[in-house]
Amino acid sequence: MDELDRQLINRLQRGLPLVRHPWQAVAGELHSTPDELLDRLHLLLEDGVLTRFGPMFDIERLGGAFTLAALAVPESRFEQVAAQLNDLPQVAHNYRREHHWNMWFVLACATGEDLDQTLSHIHTITGLEVLNLPKEQTYHVGLYFPA
Repeated sequence: MDELDRQLINRLQRGLPLVRHPWQAVAGELHSTPDELLDRLHLLLEDGVLTRFGPMFDIERLGGAFTLAALAVPESRFEQVAAQLNDLPQVAHNYRREHHWNMWFVLACATGEDLDQTLSHIHTITGLEVLNLPKEQTYHVGLYFPA
């Protein structure tokens, strides 16, 4: 990762400008071109430096519901359960943790009732207890690289 990559990541944490050509505006700020910045963004995603680039919606403000949840999955079933979760449109992503609760995932649903039904459905299809960890407070943490 070079200086322009760090500047790009730092700049994108503040969001894209709400203008007709946002990449042109960001390129002007970073003394680059839109094509170069988009190429770098794609490489950062392909290399795994960034895992995701996209909008963040406040689902609760839109009337929806979400939660962080976890499962304690036997190692022999880990890939199978991951595939079951990945098949559910309500699951944003899941990831492994080195802990008793070794599979963590985020659920996003249209309503609180849908969320409860999805948690129950996951219990039914996996046969595993679901640890539900709803948000109590929002914190915004940014990762900025020294320039």
